[in-house]
Amino acid sequence: MSPEKLDAVTTELKRFGQSLHLSDEQRTQLRSFLTEAHSKIQGHKQQNPNISRQDLIQKITSIRGYVRQQVVKFLTPDQLKTWDAEVAKAREFLGHNIAAE
Repeated sequence: MSPEKLDAVTTELKRFGQSLHLSDEQRTQLRSFLTEAHSKIQGHKQQNPNISRQDLIQKITSIRGYVRQQVVKFLTPDQLKTWDAEVAKAREFLGHNIAAE
């Protein structure tokens, strides 16, 4: 990912986090799950260096489902609605970036 795209993703994640109005405990929990998800994706890519784009997308979708199961446990119903809306926006945002590469 180019530095410009990385900056755009970072900015979007910060905006996303602010829109959730997380408590310190929620922020810590979310950071932990997202770090774990990132590690799983990186580990899968290392174990499968020639993975196809489609297989990687399937793995990411699976991990995204795991993260969703975890956030349901600590986000309020209003935060969960915001989460779902923001994740949908992120998919579109990232989908356009992937298509452009």
